[in-house]
Amino acid sequence: MSKLVIVESPAKAKNIKGYLGRGYDVVASMGHVRDLPAARLSVDIENNFEPKYAEIKGKENLISELKKKADKADYVYLATDPDREGEAISWHLASLLNLDLKDKNRVTFNEITKSGVSKGMSAPREIDLDLVNAQQARRILDRLIGYKLSPFVSQKIRRGLSAGRVQSVALRLVVDRENEIRAFKPEEYWSIDAKLTNPPDRKSFSAVLVEDPEGNNLRPENKSIISKEDSDYILSKLDGAEYVVKSVKKGTRKKNPTPPFITSTLQQEASRRLSFQARRTMKAAQELYEGVDVQGMGTVGLITYMRTDSLRISEEARAAGNAYIREAYGEKYLPAKPRYFKTRGNAQDGHEAIRPSMPGVTPDRVKASLTSDQYKIYKLVWERFIASLMEACHQETIKAEIEANGFIFNATGYSVKFDGFTALYEEKLDESAKAKDEAPLPPMKAGDVLKLKSILGNQHFTQPPARYTEASLTKALEENGVGRPSTYVTITSTILAKEYVVREGKQFVPTELGEAVTNLLKDTLPNIVDVNYTSKMEDDLDKIDSGKKDYIDMIRLYYNDFEEPLEKAKKDMLGVKIKLKDEESDVICDKCGRNMVVKVGRFGKFLACPGYPECKNTKPLVTKTSAKCPECGGDIIEKKTKKGNSFFGCANYPKCNFMTWDYPSNEVCPRCGKSLFRRKGNVLYCPDKEGCGFTKPVPRSKS
Repeated sequence: MSKLVIVESPAKAKNIKGYLGRGYDVVASMGHVRDLPAARLSVDIENNFEPKYAEIKGKENLISELKKKADKADYVYLATDPDREGEAISWHLASLLNLDLKDKNRVTFNEITKSGVSKGMSAPREIDLDLVNAQQARRILDRLIGYKLSPFVSQKIRRGLSAGRVQSVALRLVVDRENEIRAFKPEEYWSIDAKLTNPPDRKSFSAVLVEDPEGNNLRPENKSIISKEDSDYILSKLDGAEYVVKSVKKGTRKKNPTPPFITSTLQQEASRRLSFQARRTMKAAQELYEGVDVQGMGTVGLITYMRTDSLRISEEARAAGNAYIREAYGEKYLPAKPRYFKTRGNAQDGHEAIRPSMPGVTPDRVKASLTSDQYKIYKLVWERFIASLMEACHQETIKAEIEANGFIFNATGYSVKFDGFTALYEEKLDESAKAKDEAPLPPMKAGDVLKLKSILGNQHFTQPPARYTEASLTKALEENGVGRPSTYVTITSTILAKEYVVREGKQFVPTELGEAVTNLLKDTLPNIVDVNYTSKMEDDLDKIDSGKKDYIDMIRLYYNDFEEPLEKAKKDMLGVKIKLKDEESDVICDKCGRNMVVKVGRFGKFLACPGYPECKNTKPLVTKTSAKCPECGGDIIEKKTKKGNSFFGCANYPKCNFMTWDYPSNEVCPRCGKSLFRRKGNVLYCPDKEGCGFTKPVPRSKS
């Protein structure tokens, strides 16, 4: 019998074909095959919100080929990704290929390994229509809200803007945080910090003032010492004081490992440790899931499915991880009882946490077969998973109370009794979450007289909340129940692409445009940018997965909630236009002498005279590069096609017609001195037409 298996990507098709062997034809759908056409609403509001799907443009030949293969096959398996989107793609394929929805033809692979593929193929099931409807409800609601809200925002602010069910909430979080920072007023406070030794031990340790002779709390976090005068007064009272150990308390504490990764935590940790943006992280993770050619192993998927918010792991994976720990570290590195992590309440538990598909395969074992990014992400996933199975880190703590002229100082420290999981991995904390370092203390006992090396009053100021980074915004969205694992990358990339926020280093800073959009929506449609409302919507949409909610009823409820205030806002703001401050350039208008400003039109940004309508002069906005034209020596500038794609050309056009899609570099040719350009394959080359021919590879980034 001939069997056709349809997956989403060619890489996965090739790898699965290798496991299934003869009798199976494995092909890729290249993602979605049908969708709501963008040119119109494509949802019949009057007819129970019926979606009007159409084949995606450019996929006609692919779909035709899939139909031919399906007609010839004795059986068709739909093996798209194991999530809502994958279920919906299988449903669309079944419709296009005229497959019976009652057939058990849906298979899923949590990992692309021989055992993972075999397990999936051995348990075919019917397409889960509840999962399909959950995806449809989100897609239809997103279309209804985006299609009706984006024109309103564009009319009131400027052409070409967008707003949406989730992106607008994410933008509001960034804007609200910026407003908190602006409103923040720093408060001054002081700490009294002493450096002491316990002779004959010469190593100094730190102690901080926590209490005065009257018993008042002077801990720095209490902010009781508010001025230099207060600090100097206390220091004068301590002048010449004897520092005596009042008490020493010892204890123990356990530090447990963090859970294996879910989508959001993988993105956050890759950002903190590797400075990877979320899209880069997910690209490498997708490649590791779909399969890579590993020397000595063949093509194999190295991690499980990377879009998940479940912390569950299979008992087989636990046993394999434990076996590795036992062999590499010894029995004492395994906890007496297995550790189970609790998945948060609104998470989807359809598949496991992100883990290595074969825990015994170490990062070093596969390093030579992976790209730099793949290796870094695999190492992160593997170490986090193995560490999550290991024994806790056991620490011995010590706290000393030190008295000087009735004032009490505290000194704390710890030593590691057993390193446990920290022998392999520790989570990297955000700057705002880092605890004050604790150093080991020298041996001491009550009654010991200490030697003062120095004592200072240190000035501090309270700090405003930190701006969001891509990692911390993803974490905030997850904690607030906004969006889902498959959408985090899209959310952050959309608000960046629309120039609602910009990056300053790793931080997200809202633009004037982003703030205008948020303020407009807060004033007119507060529910659309309300975190709690959007979280409740997500929870209700999740109930469709399990059949607890009807998806049509759910769409109707939230659409009615949205449509009425939108229509009211349109009437209330009839004729109102929100004015943004124009960005001034250093280009002088050659007609009236004013500095031209940046405007946005149908085809992107351009320069215009601020004297309009008296002066109607406009110019294309060009970005000058450091490169020089190889033909005439003019400046090379960046230009845009009507679709927004970048290309590079000579500023002396039309006198000089030099143009290239290749990116100009800051380097010059060592042979002829002309600017070098970078082409595909990361190669720098000299474009000199006289036949210079110089090329050199671009060094691989270490990030």
